[in-house]
Amino acid sequence: MTAAPPEGLQQLDEGPVSASAAALVRRILSFRDPVAAACELVAQHFLASDEVEMVVLALTLTPPDDQTGWARLGDRVWLREWLVPGSPCRSAPGGEGPEGALTMPYVSQWARDEIVAVPDRDRLPVAGARDREELKACGTAALVTCALQRGEVMYGSFSLARSTPGPWSDGLLADYRMVVAALSALLGHQHDQRLLLDAVAVGERAHTRQQQLVATVSHELRTPVSTIIGYAELLADEAEQQPPGDFAAGVARDAGQVLAAAEHLLAVVEDLLGTARVLGSEDNRVPVDVAGAVADVLHWHRVPAARAGVTLTSTVPDGLAALARPAGLRQVLANLVGNAVVHNRPGGSVEVGAEPMVGEGGEARLRLVVRDTGLGLDAEQLREAFEPFVRFHPDVPGTGLGLPLARTVAERDGGSIGAESVPGRGSAFWIDLPTA
Repeated sequence: MTAAPPEGLQQLDEGPVSASAAALVRRILSFRDPVAAACELVAQHFLASDEVEMVVLALTLTPPDDQTGWARLGDRVWLREWLVPGSPCRSAPGGEGPEGALTMPYVSQWARDEIVAVPDRDRLPVAGARDREELKACGTAALVTCALQRGEVMYGSFSLARSTPGPWSDGLLADYRMVVAALSALLGHQHDQRLLLDAVAVGERAHTRQQQLVATVSHELRTPVSTIIGYAELLADEAEQQPPGDFAAGVARDAGQVLAAAEHLLAVVEDLLGTARVLGSEDNRVPVDVAGAVADVLHWHRVPAARAGVTLTSTVPDGLAALARPAGLRQVLANLVGNAVVHNRPGGSVEVGAEPMVGEGGEARLRLVVRDTGLGLDAEQLREAFEPFVRFHPDVPGTGLGLPLARTVAERDGGSIGAESVPGRGSAFWIDLPTA
């Protein structure tokens, strides 16, 4: 059994939804109309009923995109009223305009959580005396009102009014209930979009500042580090020209250690600068010829590979294209191939191949795989491989930044990166990218 409504309010019974209201709800839930246009459609729908003389909509978290006809109340509320010609109803008493909108303390305590229908203001209880006075001053005898909310978030309110008393029909209330739900969904959708766009904008600004910081710090470090390298080399040369002795030997030894440390630091700075330039590029993703990019990278590494006795080959067929930034894809491949060369064994090989893949959403993707015949990594090393400054073979030149920076670049382009490895047999590092 349905509980009796609070005193002075109408019992809400289930009624049939009209075909026109159902069509309106379907249109609202398609989300193709902006907020202001959807509100206009809602107002015209209810004003076509003989029961309604005024429609009032108040919006809080989602401002109307077209604010024509809307009044701004304070910092967060936009209000608009629609009237049947000749109606004495107003959303504010005495022609004050929307700035003097009603408070309705009795009705409002129920309207936040449910639809409230007032069939006759004069039948409101003593607790509703303020509501009765406000409605009378606004020329309103009957009212339907409800908050527009989703969960605990309120986006505004929606009210219908007329100047004559009498119960509201079940059919109109059924239409109203459906439209309240649809408007709440639309406003929630628009609010979520705004929050997402704001979050993306904040993230982009933070990312840009981070890139600028990395580029600036790296650039400022390059000059003093280069100076340290120059003086260390000079000290080492001068020490070799001095007569044999403990002092000369100590200077030569210490200068060598300073030189090695400074050269490592310079390599880190160059890695950071190179990645900052790639990440800071404004180029959009474009179709990239994968075979051509792989050929370029293998050409860059032909000399160090020949010195190490490592064979470079590509099995990537012509005609494959990945959606990426050309410089970013080449940098990632260069990092993977460079690591495969320096961590290989004499007489070993590095092979770059491509495999078609299907993403989690069913989209076509392309996996580029760099396979080597090096020492391989165990499970724990594989988990740490993409962490900054992790180096498993200190005797091999490197900064420990190549793989982490490659992952950053790959993910920036909508890709992912990973690896498989068997100790003693070699590794396969891969990058997945959308196909063009």
